Amino acid sequence: MSNKSLTLGIRLVKAVIIAGGFGTRLRPLSCTRPKHLFPLAGRPLLDWTVERLANSGVNEIVFAVNYMAEAFSKRYGKSAFGMKTNYCQESEPLGTGGCVKNAEHIIGHDEDFLLLNGDVLSDLDYIKLIAEHRKNRGVATITLHRVKDPSRYGVVELAEKNRIKRFVEKPPKEKAPSNLINAGIYTLSPKIFNYIPANKRVSIERAVFPALARNNELFGYKFNGLWIDIGEPHDFLKANRILLGSHTDKNRIAKTAKIGNTAKMNNPVAIGEGVRVGEKSTIGPFVTLSDRVTIGKGVDIRNSVVLAETAILDSSFVEGAIIGEKVSVGKHVRIAADCLIGDHVTIHDNLRLAKGVTVCPYREVVDSPRASTCLM
Repeated sequence: MSNKSLTLGIRLVKAVIIAGGFGTRLRPLSCTRPKHLFPLAGRPLLDWTVERLANSGVNEIVFAVNYMAEAFSKRYGKSAFGMKTNYCQESEPLGTGGCVKNAEHIIGHDEDFLLLNGDVLSDLDYIKLIAEHRKNRGVATITLHRVKDPSRYGVVELAEKNRIKRFVEKPPKEKAPSNLINAGIYTLSPKIFNYIPANKRVSIERAVFPALARNNELFGYKFNGLWIDIGEPHDFLKANRILLGSHTDKNRIAKTAKIGNTAKMNNPVAIGEGVRVGEKSTIGPFVTLSDRVTIGKGVDIRNSVVLAETAILDSSFVEGAIIGEKVSVGKHVRIAADCLIGDHVTIHDNLRLAKGVTVCPYREVVDSPRASTCLM
């Protein structure tokens, strides 16, 4: 248990992480890996959350999984960062409420627990959240974050003492009761199980929270810190920029990486194990090169993430793109912003991929595709 949790008299035991989504807005990259394990600043997205939970005193995690469930058990095994790990797999998608009910036998009924969407990056203080929940004595306390456009999220109307008077899931912007949105991080009482039927697909946002609000059992906790929903490519790259920029050394280069003498690293960057960068290449700012990536001579990469074992050959240029594993990018290739390149893709020499091009896994690109083209 962390010193902070001891000081505040808070005992955190279990946290449930919802990690069953298909990541449709991050396809084709999510066709071959869960979005929750996409690398950010050299580490999988979930690692940042799991480590913060451990540092807050949580000692047991339940991963509610469905899509590519084996990837999570392979990554985290039976324990992670000193915490016991459990996996509760759905035979079919049960929704955000149904997956909680599905894990009831692991969570138990003895104490409050945390519930988190696994695709959210945040520096929320979990100890303060659970302390606020226990002060309110409600069934659920939702972390609330203020945004400009609430139409993508669940939106709340607050009453006295942060009680949530009304909860509306994804309303039109002009009909939203406020710009305080559901940040996807909750503290829940075991009483929540009474609101969720077993063996049914249930949305906790659409079915459970409105019912709790009507019963005056739903509360909010306002949070103004770092919060990003990693649902779309621009959000993913934004999170990568923030995490890279937050490092005090600003430059994370693995000891086994080999950087050419005339290559330039524009901070901040994260360079993985076994990476090779050729002479006169420029990497950064805000670039993550995963393990065993090979960069040729005179290559320029900015504001991008390149996954493991990909090769980008001489004199190519990449800006604002996400490139999958084991991709082969030829010489004198230009890859523009918002491009998503799936695993095992081959891109021939001298091609230009315009803004917004997506390429599905195992595709061979022999012509320069137009903007917003999807190569299946």
